[in-house]
Amino acid sequence: MITIIREGNVFAPDPLGLRDILIAGSQIIDVAEPGRAQVHGPEVQVIEAKGRTIVPGLIDTHVHILGGGGEGGPATRAPEITIEDIIQSGVTTLIGCLGTDGITRHMESLLAKARGLEVEGITTFIFSGSYEIPVKTLTGSVRSDLVLIDKVVGAGEIAISDHRSSQPTFDEFARLAAECRVGGMLGGKAGILHCHLGDGTRKLELLFRLLRETEIPPSQVIPTHVNRNRPLLEESVEWVRRGGTVDLTTGPEPEPESGEVGIEESFALFIKSKIPLTNITVSSDSNGSFPVFDERGRLIGLTIATQKDLLRKFRDLIASKTLKVEEAARVFSTNPAVFYKFGRKGEIKAGKDADLLVMDQDCRPTHCLALGRLMMAEGKLIARGTFSPK
Repeated sequence: MITIIREGNVFAPDPLGLRDILIAGSQIIDVAEPGRAQVHGPEVQVIEAKGRTIVPGLIDTHVHILGGGGEGGPATRAPEITIEDIIQSGVTTLIGCLGTDGITRHMESLLAKARGLEVEGITTFIFSGSYEIPVKTLTGSVRSDLVLIDKVVGAGEIAISDHRSSQPTFDEFARLAAECRVGGMLGGKAGILHCHLGDGTRKLELLFRLLRETEIPPSQVIPTHVNRNRPLLEESVEWVRRGGTVDLTTGPEPEPESGEVGIEESFALFIKSKIPLTNITVSSDSNGSFPVFDERGRLIGLTIATQKDLLRKFRDLIASKTLKVEEAARVFSTNPAVFYKFGRKGEIKAGKDADLLVMDQDCRPTHCLALGRLMMAEGKLIARGTFSPK
């Protein structure tokens, strides 16, 4: 199948102006001046994008594709994600992970779910492990998972500074970071150690010790949920200054008493602190739970994260002029492609995968293509899961 997207305002992520995009199969063949690409025939699909914006498909690096939660017992296990949820959120690539529950959810099931979603049309990867150390793996070690299992790109989400963590020692944490680094090198992957940050007072202490006491570079570890509270967010500024990367978590607008920092406010702090946007990603934590605990550690509330908040915040950041379109595209797509070594993702250029999001003037999706396959057209979902109603 040949596809031509005509006269869209392309952010690749850098602004290219009006362009035609020529796609053959799953790959972008050319990004040309309007009218230059001329292909005709019965197998040519044309998408008119005049007056619309085109960005790389979003990359969500933290998704509980099997569902998360369970902190309140079996009835509080969150549901699995569906391909419809993913495409409606503008996401074309994701990384699946386990969370608190590494008992009733397993690495084998995580891998199977990731492969299933890929059959349904998107690109998927996974982390080895859950909250705990020692890490649950597929082959016996994180290092061998990275070398032998194509979809494994690191270990995560490993919980630190959280009452639900396994309370790892520094030596355990450093050893795991070393496993990720060497496994990544041997497997030709990023080998990222992806760390869940809780409300604990130690914040990023283990990460800073890693810099002081080992040879492991800061690029090997990415902490997530760093906008959980203001002190943690401020400490993450220093982590970036030392060469690290941080991941912000979207979600519903934070309640004033929660202490959480909204995405716009988080970016305002980074910009004020002159933190390079190239060291920031944003993920949804989709289908994970947002448990609320009282001062005695008792569960008193529970909600579920949704991937739709990722797209909502992408739009809000642009609408509020906190970020330009090209900056938002970089943070939500190009940066994660770089950090996780997804070499064919995160850019609109010849030779890259045809993962594209076409949006109207209000940054609402009209078309979504994943690996060249049209998954949404004129705002209507085309992609359907195997067991979804047709």
